[in-house]
Amino acid sequence: MAQGTVQVTHTGTSRWRRRTGEYPSLAAALEAAADGDVLTVAPGTYRENLVLQRAVTLRGPEGSPGSVRIAPVDGVPLTVRASAVVQDLHVEGQDAAAPAVLVEEGTPELRDVRVVTRSAAGIEVRGNARPTVRRCAVDNPAGIGIAVLDGAGGVFEECEVVAAGQAGVAVRGGAHPRLERCRVHHTSGSGLSATGENSALEAVGCEIYEVRGSGVHITDRATAHLTDCDVHRTTADGVTLDTDAVLTLADCRIHDIPENAVDLRSRSVLTLTRTTVRQFGRNGLSVWDPGTRVDANQCEIFDSTGDYPAVWVSDGATAVLDSCRVHDVPDALFVLDRGSRADVVDTDLSQVRNTAVSVSDGATAQLDDCRIRDAATGAWFRDHGSGGTLSNCTVDGTQTGVIVTKGADPTVERCTIDSPAEAGVYVSAGGRGSFLNCRVTGSGGYGFHVIDGSRTTLRKCRTERCARGGYEFADSGADAAAGASPLVEDCTSDESAGLREPAAREAAVQTASHSPGLLGGVPGQRVEPEPPAPVAEPEQPARSSKDVLGELDALVGLESVKREVRALTDMIEVGRRRQQAGLKAASVKRHLVFTGSPGTGKTTVARLYGEILASLGVLDKGHLVEVSRVDLVGEHIGSTAIRTQEAFEKARGGVLFIDEAYALSPEDAGRDFGKEAIDTLVKLMEDHRDAVVVIVAGYTAEMERFLSVNPGVASRFSRTITFSDYGPEDLLRIVEQQADEHEYRLAPGAAEGLRKYFTVLPKGPAFGNGRTARQTFEAMVERHASRVAQLPEPSTDDLTLLYAEDLPELL
Repeated sequence: MAQGTVQVTHTGTSRWRRRTGEYPSLAAALEAAADGDVLTVAPGTYRENLVLQRAVTLRGPEGSPGSVRIAPVDGVPLTVRASAVVQDLHVEGQDAAAPAVLVEEGTPELRDVRVVTRSAAGIEVRGNARPTVRRCAVDNPAGIGIAVLDGAGGVFEECEVVAAGQAGVAVRGGAHPRLERCRVHHTSGSGLSATGENSALEAVGCEIYEVRGSGVHITDRATAHLTDCDVHRTTADGVTLDTDAVLTLADCRIHDIPENAVDLRSRSVLTLTRTTVRQFGRNGLSVWDPGTRVDANQCEIFDSTGDYPAVWVSDGATAVLDSCRVHDVPDALFVLDRGSRADVVDTDLSQVRNTAVSVSDGATAQLDDCRIRDAATGAWFRDHGSGGTLSNCTVDGTQTGVIVTKGADPTVERCTIDSPAEAGVYVSAGGRGSFLNCRVTGSGGYGFHVIDGSRTTLRKCRTERCARGGYEFADSGADAAAGASPLVEDCTSDESAGLREPAAREAAVQTASHSPGLLGGVPGQRVEPEPPAPVAEPEQPARSSKDVLGELDALVGLESVKREVRALTDMIEVGRRRQQAGLKAASVKRHLVFTGSPGTGKTTVARLYGEILASLGVLDKGHLVEVSRVDLVGEHIGSTAIRTQEAFEKARGGVLFIDEAYALSPEDAGRDFGKEAIDTLVKLMEDHRDAVVVIVAGYTAEMERFLSVNPGVASRFSRTITFSDYGPEDLLRIVEQQADEHEYRLAPGAAEGLRKYFTVLPKGPAFGNGRTARQTFEAMVERHASRVAQLPEPSTDDLTLLYAEDLPELL
């Protein structure tokens, strides 16, 4: 058969053989062929747009895979509208508005077809088509790998999407394909995507990896079922569900994910069975919004690489863990917000660096027959409205077994707390809680430690071998409200024959000793969102406002900045004194805008400002949390709000400093997620107006544009402080301070040389003010070292004096 020809073989029983023969083009061969005919294509490149409308077989020559190239200049290279067979072809497309292979009707079979294209889609299936696609490969860096649309279906077996400029496999419009043993990798969008009502995706034995979006993205009422699949090495979340999506994962493995392993919200439902989640940078399971639910059975979540809770449930969502294991994580389970709920049954939570179970903001957690081991805190019920039940659980090897604070009211029954380093149960700050038939053994502190007038109920509890005593109840004081004391009934300890039952409204035990209590041993919580650790007395600031203002005054230059900060401090101080005198205090908006060039001390002043506010009692801690766009803005819808809230919570009690804040609202924003960060920040500032001081910083002109983006932004930042560039004298003083700190001296003439150097130094975009001064000093030290190293026996002056000749050369 000659190259560039097509041989048509008639396979019917009729004697009429006119269709059998060789044809000069594919179009001619297809025109002559009838159902059942076989078209064998000779090696070569065919610049034709093929349309298969009969049930024929179109194949390349045996033993020469890839030798037949279908590569028209534009349009769809191969369209299939019948139950045809296509085998051993190489298809190339160039039309960004059309797919390379389009299957529109019938039940065709595509075998060993390779699609290398820059098209809208590599393979597109639509309408009533139900193809079987076996061992095909798609390389389409310009568009979707495989698109199944508009009610279509089909089976894809052992196929591979080598690269895709968008999603690897996209399902929408009510389509419902099945993938078996397929590989999807190196995509610029999601690996697998299903969108829209009645859209459904089934995948068995597939692998999704090296994906720049989410590994699996199901949204807008679509459903998916993955069995024995691997999702790993994504850039965004491993699995994302949004807006009434439904997904089942059975015997799957999700790992090596830098963001959330699984993130679901907006009434989505996820069922996981025998699935492992490991090596994730943020949450293993992140569950948000009312109606959103995850059910995990016989699953394992472990080996976090980040600093976030393994399971995060908030905003009214529900999580159920049954016969699961969560281990080697910073925190195991965080449940936040009223309406949020976690039900955990027969589950192991172990090797937890901080808190195994944290319940806050009115959420509820129910744990039955669970085992908590090797954690800093076993369970912490943090605040008013937060509660739930721990039933038949064991807590072993923790610092503190159970903490109840700030009005939280859980029920803990038939639980055993063994070998806590500090207290078995610690209740403070008006916490409540009922402990029924519970036992604490081998505590390094007290068995039950209840202070601050906490109205805790203890019934039929038992303590054994507790180092400091079985029970400690701090005196609630003469001013305590009636009933502000624990109720103790039928509790015993190996130290005594038992505790007397108190009279009504009487504190159960009055201890004569004034021990410092357990507070020093309550583990500090690092993972955000972080309510302050319970303390009997508020921490006093390390320095007074006068001391901090003294450090501010010692900074080089910044005279206008110092005046502004002092004015703010005076307003706050006088307002506090007026309130103490029973007078009205003027409202002072504490959120600030810092404008100016880099290196002018904005971060340093923000740190000192937080410390000043803490010294005045305005902030609880006064610590500084510095973030920028990369810390706040995620890569998909919703992740930005999560990051922004986490940063805000981390700064609770202190200052959130957002450097280059204008980057959150780029001029060509379009659908940029920076706006989501701004909107979230504005809401948080309103909802928690006294918890965090926010300072936004950046270049002057860019910050003016930033403040105009959102009407709520400018209203929350009423004061702008401008940091002027340092002049030559200021820069000289910074170098002199650096020299003094490092035990160097400026030789005669060096100061004048520095002054001239800073005068003529270009002040372009790369100029860093204080940073430039420090870099200049470091350069002088390096040149000094090169000079002095040549001296056989340098003197003290030689070792300490910096000369003008040590200045770096101006470029």
